[in-house]
Amino acid sequence: MTEESFDIVIIGGGPGGYVAAIRGAQLGFKVAVIEKRKNLGGTCLNVGCIPSKALLQASHHYTFINNDVAKFGVEVGKAKMNVDTMMKRKDGVVKTLAGGIDGLFKKNKITRFQGTGTLLGGGKVAIKGKKEEKIVNGKNIIIATGSAVRQLPQLTADEKHVVSSTGALEFDKVPKSMAIIGGGVIGLEIGSVWARLGCEVTVIERQAYIGTTLDQDLAREVQKILTAQGMHFFVDTEVQETKFLSEGGFNVCFSESNKKALCCDFEKIMVSIGRVPYTEDLGLEDAGVALEKNGMIQVDDNLQTSAENIYAVGDCIRGPMLAHKAEEEGLCLVERLAGHDARLNYDVIPSIIYTHPEAASVGKTEGEVKADGTDYKVAKFPFLANSRAHTNGDTGGWVKLITDNVDNRIIGCHIVSADAGTLIQEVVNVMDFGGTANDLAMICHAHPTLNEAVREAALMIANGTAVHI
Repeated sequence: MTEESFDIVIIGGGPGGYVAAIRGAQLGFKVAVIEKRKNLGGTCLNVGCIPSKALLQASHHYTFINNDVAKFGVEVGKAKMNVDTMMKRKDGVVKTLAGGIDGLFKKNKITRFQGTGTLLGGGKVAIKGKKEEKIVNGKNIIIATGSAVRQLPQLTADEKHVVSSTGALEFDKVPKSMAIIGGGVIGLEIGSVWARLGCEVTVIERQAYIGTTLDQDLAREVQKILTAQGMHFFVDTEVQETKFLSEGGFNVCFSESNKKALCCDFEKIMVSIGRVPYTEDLGLEDAGVALEKNGMIQVDDNLQTSAENIYAVGDCIRGPMLAHKAEEEGLCLVERLAGHDARLNYDVIPSIIYTHPEAASVGKTEGEVKADGTDYKVAKFPFLANSRAHTNGDTGGWVKLITDNVDNRIIGCHIVSADAGTLIQEVVNVMDFGGTANDLAMICHAHPTLNEAVREAALMIANGTAVHI
């Protein structure tokens, strides 16, 4: 058997893997990528970030036309949702973007193998495809296998009645009702899609508040807004029992702390309790790759595993399971392999919930700052005092800025608003350069823009007061 050799062999073609492959090829490396899916792009492109955002956008248009457009003097009849067309458009977006990655692979002369990769040790990787098996040699190997849906042992997803995030992106009609077990980002986003379209959505979260990694002010605000939009929330609540009904659907019994169990019928159940690193059948032990106690691959500050010349990036290692975090790690790693001085700042990785309004965060939460014992300041500026928010008819939410009390260095920011995911980036940029609230307050912001609310929050810290409040 002929064994082809490469400078870099990457197992996994998701955001961490394919971005590392493209940049590696640009830097002159001979690169191969092993991906089991037909499409590159991983969970994010195929069954995660991209399809969910396509459905969120569609459902937002539907809700805006039915509930808000008349306020702008635009008179139209009641909108109807064609779920089949919505799904076809979603699939079309995925297909277009997947084709774009294929084109970039061809442009950069990256070799693609469809199949699963297993480490054999000594720089060898076995590839098992549908039709053939082969072995390739890699001077450097990058594991970028991502993560898989965390399952409930007593409630395994069949992706029809009990669904994970994958199945919840493929409904052929709007369910009448759905229980979402888990109040994290994925459950909130997908739940809001179907709630907008008429599904009665109930979120059951075992922790004291939704989005447990979020700043508590942010979590409470998101829950308040989504409740006003028709979603139901039970926090500090455990699912006690689920029963399949002969006529279809489920009876779910759940109880809040020290309260009597409540039993309700639902057409669908979505299990959304997080994700786990995908490390099965990779031959890690044979290759000498150690795992952390939580099942993630152990890496050092250079993203190298316990085995020489084997690295790992993305969801399968420590840190937030975010596509852009995986991308940054992939870029940083291949830059370092090329001898460049690349850096990676984990303190300024933003996180976004794409509900409406959006919720975005970077840096530490107020709870984390308190726990650290840091002497800090907080400023919160409402979009109710922002001109552009009024012209847009979207005045909900606020900007919360957290700084230290020594030199006003920004250590966290949390935003609830339309386009919060875009607004957070200027704070990310300032934080990455070690900037302060004073720096942000001195920067000229165009008027009228939503970004002015970010500056006003900075002014509250730098000057003790904002201008427009």
